[in-house]
Amino acid sequence: MASRHALQEQQNRGEAVMKQKVAVPVAGQNKSRQALGDIGNMVTLRGKQLPAVTRPVTRSFCAQLLANAQKDAAEKKKQNADNNRMMVPKKKAAVKPKAQPVPDDATIIEISPDTVEKQKPKASSNKKPQGSLTSTLTARSKAACGLNYKPKAKNIIDIDAEDVNNELAVVEYVEDIYKFYKSVEDETKVHDYIHSQPEINDKMRAILIDWLIEVHNKFELQNETLYLTINIIDRFLAAETVARRELQCVGMSAMLIASKYEEIWAPEVNDLVQISDRAYEPRHVLVMEKRILGRLEWNLTVPTPYMFLVRFIKAAAAVPPETAASVLQMENMVYFYAELGVMNYEIIVRFSPSIVAAAAVYAARATLNKSPLWHETLELHTGFTESQVVDCAKRMLVFHLVAVTDDKRKVIYRKYSKDLRGGVALYQPAKYLLAAALKS
Repeated sequence: MASRHALQEQQNRGEAVMKQKVAVPVAGQNKSRQALGDIGNMVTLRGKQLPAVTRPVTRSFCAQLLANAQKDAAEKKKQNADNNRMMVPKKKAAVKPKAQPVPDDATIIEISPDTVEKQKPKASSNKKPQGSLTSTLTARSKAACGLNYKPKAKNIIDIDAEDVNNELAVVEYVEDIYKFYKSVEDETKVHDYIHSQPEINDKMRAILIDWLIEVHNKFELQNETLYLTINIIDRFLAAETVARRELQCVGMSAMLIASKYEEIWAPEVNDLVQISDRAYEPRHVLVMEKRILGRLEWNLTVPTPYMFLVRFIKAAAAVPPETAASVLQMENMVYFYAELGVMNYEIIVRFSPSIVAAAAVYAARATLNKSPLWHETLELHTGFTESQVVDCAKRMLVFHLVAVTDDKRKVIYRKYSKDLRGGVALYQPAKYLLAAALKS
């Protein structure tokens, strides 16, 4: 009996133990689920509880949450700093430093504690208008490279002062442009070619140029077109032998090329054929045009005397200040001498385009009795002294004298004898220069 009761007691005791063993994992499982739920739904950052999310937490998502929280904290810190900056702090009483014992052999330097910061003067409201960024950078570059073309001298006039606000005058670049023209004009300068032409001489060339000036005037073309036409003719004749019967065709094709380059509306081929009294057919002009362009390698952007004339006339009219009527008179006289110069083979071969332009200005001022004849402003912008241009100017005065009696080449003389051109060809050339030219 005793043994039966002991067995029953052990059985009851084993069931209780089994119940405890079964209950432990269930309780542990519930606790684990609760912990996982806390991890998935609530995230804390330095004691701050973040809102619950409904998606599983990954490393990238947790990093995103941390980044957002740090961004919010930084913005809040910045806002607090701005608020504190707006508040005016109270002035604290200055604390007088305690005196320190000074050694006997030390040098005493007194420093005043009452140093007051000097107030900066207020900017004046009447500021000078500043130039453009381009003009400022250009001026700095020229100063750094030593390329200041306008030295400060009392006798030199700034001829571009009135065109500062004119964008078409390109005041910032105009001096660099003309410096480039002068540096490359020798590359396209015509050498002596008449001796290499078996059927053409300088008189035939002069007759051709005289006729082309009449055609140019008939079609009312730009001055740039005339000077480029003459340049194309000379460069082509210097590079290739031309028969006498083709010379007029060369002139017509050269004017057609120059018109296409310079004019808005170029004359038609039939118009050129018509004005030449049908000496050629249109196909002859077009074939010659192709031949010229191929020989010149399509190089048409070259400095002609006209490019320099515009700048030099502007400089000549600056000293003394000329009236509009006197400037127009001098301009017509300069163009008259320039056309006489380019018509004559001797001047074209011997002198560069810039010297031809400068000599035309010198001869015009001499004929019109301008004083001073050659001043520092002209010398600065032309780059030549009076002694360098006087030789070419004397030759132009001789051609002026000859043009009065030359029946075969009177187009230029008639052109500038009309009132439309101021009748400048009717003036007597400067006697003292003409006499010196005839003696030499």
